[in-house]
Amino acid sequence: MVQKIPASGLESAGGSFKNIFINGDMRIAQRAISATTISNLTYQTIDRIGGMEFTDGTATLERHSMSDADEATTGQKFAALWKCTGTDSSIAADQYAGVYQHVEAQNLQHLNYGTSAAKDLTLSFWVRSNTTGTYSIGLRKYASTSHYIALTYTIDSADTWEKKVIHISPTAGSTSLITGADGVINDDSAVGFYVYIYTALGSNYHTSSPNTWTTSSVYGTSDQPNLMSSTSNNWYITGLQLEVGDTASDFEYLPFDINLARCQRYCEVIADGRSVGTGTLSSGDSDENIGAPGALWTTRYGYVPIRFATKKRSNAPSLYITNDTNHFRIYNNTSYDDVSTMTNAGTSSHHALTLTLDNGATGWTAGHSAFIRLNNAAAYIMVIDEL
Repeated sequence: MVQKIPASGLESAGGSFKNIFINGDMRIAQRAISATTISNLTYQTIDRIGGMEFTDGTATLERHSMSDADEATTGQKFAALWKCTGTDSSIAADQYAGVYQHVEAQNLQHLNYGTSAAKDLTLSFWVRSNTTGTYSIGLRKYASTSHYIALTYTIDSADTWEKKVIHISPTAGSTSLITGADGVINDDSAVGFYVYIYTALGSNYHTSSPNTWTTSSVYGTSDQPNLMSSTSNNWYITGLQLEVGDTASDFEYLPFDINLARCQRYCEVIADGRSVGTGTLSSGDSDENIGAPGALWTTRYGYVPIRFATKKRSNAPSLYITNDTNHFRIYNNTSYDDVSTMTNAGTSSHHALTLTLDNGATGWTAGHSAFIRLNNAAAYIMVIDEL
């Protein structure tokens, strides 16, 4: 019998793709693995694990490689490591910090939100910090009418890996917001869930009634420690899983290629001169050093079509490219030219885009074929279509 593989994010009888979160084992990190200063609310390091820092201090996020002992405890090879690097000892009412993941709405249709059959969820993860206390997690149901639930967990022992399990009922707090008509999650590629895991949280977002669905924008409680208070503070998380049901099952490990493809829906590195985390050119790897074939359209301009490995979330993904001096070379007619400028030709779709090459002067022969080669360890071409 042929087994039907469910779409990303959907449950099946065999448990395939039970984890609503993508890359919860922190394995995929296309952008970087080393400590990167968090810029507001952005994905900058680990795929699908964004960093938050809206305070008067600074913080970094990185992919942390586990020791043998830590791996034996958690079952995970990597973790997300959040660190305070610049202090803010008094968090203002509208400030916060931590990590997040935005979940695509069409991957949440099996939850049956907006009906009396709305399903229970269980959130589980491993966490570690030098600071004990009661921490906050905020979940916002979006993609129609917004509803919010503030969740909490406790770190009991400093510098010790602890597993946390949190049940999320669709009627938490004896409410009917999720089971009523306004609880529906639209079946589209916009955000369905905003999930925020905090290391600091201002009073504007506090509630005295956690684990209760509400229409107020609350995300945690006043018990939340302020990890921005000292540059000695750190916080780790791994094995992040959100699944249907009222109990936590074992973490779902996906094959590397499938995990990567799920991440590439939101971010795809087309070409990369970096060995991620080292800043050195990856010599001998044709997938990283060679771009794509194209054609010279005029004596100055050329076009290179880029076909994505995975269908992107929208039909207008953003192109990120290092347009610095001599980062790329265009080979054509037994020679090459250094090219400093490449842009999106304005033909993006879910599946592809076209690069415009600019020689900066005349000299090419129209009609000649050409291809891109990276010429600098810092050079990359990346397409991003994050929620």
